[in-house]
Amino acid sequence: MNLASPFSLSVVAITALALLGLPIGHSMIAGSILYLWLAGLDMGTSAEQLLNGLYTSYILLAVPMFILAAELMNAGTMTDRLLQFCNAVVGRFRGGLAQVNVLQSIIFAGMSGSAIADAAGTGKMMQQLMTKDGKYPASYAAALTAVTSVIGPIIPPSIPLVIYALISDASIGYLFIAGIVPGLLLALTQMIIVAIDARRKNFPVEKPVPLREFPAITLRAFPALMLPVVLLVGIRGGVMTPTEAAAVAAGYALLISVVIYRSVTPGQLYHALLNSARTTASIGMLIAGALVFNYVVTVENIPQSLSVILQSWDLSPMGFLILVNILLLILGCVLEGTTILLVIVPVLIPTAETLGVDMVHFGVMVVVNIMLGLVTPPYGLLLFIMTRIAEVPLRDLVHDVMPFLYAMIAALMLITFFPSLVLWLPRLLGYQG
Repeated sequence: MNLASPFSLSVVAITALALLGLPIGHSMIAGSILYLWLAGLDMGTSAEQLLNGLYTSYILLAVPMFILAAELMNAGTMTDRLLQFCNAVVGRFRGGLAQVNVLQSIIFAGMSGSAIADAAGTGKMMQQLMTKDGKYPASYAAALTAVTSVIGPIIPPSIPLVIYALISDASIGYLFIAGIVPGLLLALTQMIIVAIDARRKNFPVEKPVPLREFPAITLRAFPALMLPVVLLVGIRGGVMTPTEAAAVAAGYALLISVVIYRSVTPGQLYHALLNSARTTASIGMLIAGALVFNYVVTVENIPQSLSVILQSWDLSPMGFLILVNILLLILGCVLEGTTILLVIVPVLIPTAETLGVDMVHFGVMVVVNIMLGLVTPPYGLLLFIMTRIAEVPLRDLVHDVMPFLYAMIAALMLITFFPSLVLWLPRLLGYQG
């Protein structure tokens, strides 16, 4: 590649602007405009691509709705009720509070679709519970909260899977269903590590919840527990599209928090709406930048050129998937996950299609990989968030994260080598891919 070509200078500009502190979405827009100017193309094309991508994509409406649902969940007593339910289920075992941390992430995964929302919401609460009276080391509690938060964007609903559906034209409904088993597999690996650590480090046993209280605790949490069921049944039954399901999720969360639990004040509702708008704007700018830059990538014919190169290597579909995993794991150490999903993955999709890789399996594998990047040193965004929440040194946090990360990478390899783990449930429900 010519280092003085418009594309090369565009990439250099994006990198330089990002390093100077400009948000990556703005950096991509500026770099793309520079490319159009240097290439002698109409710079107004950048605005056209941005507007067409954002305002003609019905699927993107799901993102703010899922974010709002998560904010409403965290604003009221819904979180407390669900944590009580989790504690009643697994709290009686050694290291039970740590197991509660894993279980609550499985349950909240069906509500927020965002790892960062889980870490900043219920994760902060679990950090306080685990470190109270010195029950667990602060770094271990923070590490566990970070790794359990990655379950959220895999088990439906999932904002990364919504974005993947946007760039790949894969079915959101089947992507959501395909994410269930991999998400549970990650949770299982985390529970196994916790069980081993509980015996090795002699973690405390919590006071067991009497069985006679379990029905009442379940009843109090039941409306919240039904949200993922309502979404999946509605999508699978054809009652609603995934985008409509996102609106239903927000409306359902509002109904439960305000009408049934009566736990959200007008002020809390205002702040939930405000936080949702801020988060949506941040994600929207990132998507906008990626849409414009992807146009540049398309004009340069990079996906097709990469496809030709990879085909010349005579890779098998499995060899290609292994290569993609290695590439994404390395990129996950230094890049933010949404950037990888919006900029790197579209370049890989044509090759995957040419090799006959199932787009639903590929999407789930990619999203799992990208989520692992959130807890992979040195960049892992969740690591930085938890160091601020827990006020622990990054070095200690990374030390406690690594056993969980190794176990989750092993789970990723299972997902890669055995597509049936991902696809059997969608096929059971009619998927023909």
